[in-house]
Amino acid sequence: MGLGRQSEKRPQMFIQFDQMPRSQGHPFYDQLQKILNRAGFDQYVEKLCEPYFTAGQGRPSIPPGRYFRMHLIGYFEGIDSERGLEWRCSDSLSLREFLKLEITESVPDHSTLSRMRSRFPLEVHEQVFAWVLDKLEQAGLVSGRALGIDASTMEANAAMKSIERRDTGESYRQMLERMAGESGVETPSSEDLARMDKKRKGKKLSNKDWESSTDPEARIARMKDGRTRLAYKPEHVVDLDSEAIVTAEIHPADQGDTKTLKKTLETTGTNLEKSTGTPPCPDDPAELAADKGYHSRELLKDLDGSSWKTRIAEPKAKGLHDWKGDHEARRAVYNNRRRTSSGIGKHISRLRTEVVERSFEHTLDRGGMRRVWLRGLENVQKRYLIHAAGYNLGLLMRTLFGYGTPKGAAQGVGLLMKLNPGPCSVFMFIYLFPDQELPGVVIFIG
Repeated sequence: MGLGRQSEKRPQMFIQFDQMPRSQGHPFYDQLQKILNRAGFDQYVEKLCEPYFTAGQGRPSIPPGRYFRMHLIGYFEGIDSERGLEWRCSDSLSLREFLKLEITESVPDHSTLSRMRSRFPLEVHEQVFAWVLDKLEQAGLVSGRALGIDASTMEANAAMKSIERRDTGESYRQMLERMAGESGVETPSSEDLARMDKKRKGKKLSNKDWESSTDPEARIARMKDGRTRLAYKPEHVVDLDSEAIVTAEIHPADQGDTKTLKKTLETTGTNLEKSTGTPPCPDDPAELAADKGYHSRELLKDLDGSSWKTRIAEPKAKGLHDWKGDHEARRAVYNNRRRTSSGIGKHISRLRTEVVERSFEHTLDRGGMRRVWLRGLENVQKRYLIHAAGYNLGLLMRTLFGYGTPKGAAQGVGLLMKLNPGPCSVFMFIYLFPDQELPGVVIFIG
């Protein structure tokens, strides 16, 4: 075999179509494409987005299915920014096939994605999320009988040095320079300001006094790793039986769990009604497990006898309870305590800790959304809903295909190769059961 050498080559003006480089395809994205095509995903989103375009004016936009597919790739590949999505899809022939791009078409750039996101309202993204949830329900992955709820934090696309006083508009550095001038230092350096800021008493930042000049909807909060940053608060409601995300809400980071629970439960009831057709009701309530951050007398009193059978962990009391004649709150707290301390309650609480935290690990840490590159609560909510839809599609792929991520599928084949060292060949066959649409996978090694 002769040695191939690089040399200056003249570009060809014409090339035959069958001579174009082609990808062998990625087995994960190929199967995901079959699931989306069989369910009519492109026709659904095109009909859903049609009212937001003017017929007969301007050049056609990119297909809405391509816009949503690129954000699904963001979850599966762990890409946080839209620039990163553009670069990753441009470098992969298999992802180009997943996006249904023609040979002469280029990958949509990040500005096109931003334009499409601003054109589509939040309701469109919510309906796409509900569509994916409905496909999970058809596969038997959504029961809605036992749910777990929890919240986390995600860093906003705004720096702490961009905060300003709400009353005067004074920046944080200007405040430090003013305080240094009052103490007798006329021209303080950055090191002097940092040293004075570290040692001064009463140092505290409040969302009532400060806001970000670049992202006013971001709030000052303490992150999970202990840092103080401008952040948002994602909140998940997860089906404990199948680990499917039923609701993915984004709230301001300074709102407590007891304040955001009611809105999240309203969205959960709506999503369960769209997917299962039988939402929880007072006659048939659903189990709801949460940690002690959601425990509140007023909240338990409102939920007692409602569509939700609460099993919320109770914080340790510092002394005797003073009910002040509120017998309804007393009954609600005692009923919740009895349900939580039962055997079923302890089992559901342990399951909630494992399942809900795993959903945050997949969407925020492995999925790349722990730090967002968008500004505004609604923009972050739009992107996060499609991210959570990708998580649910991963569950569907794990049930039907055996792997929930492209990396997991690649590692699965690599593990089979390690179990059979030496020269071998791996053959993967995808087949359909004759009586149902669930694909099966058979792998032969020889």
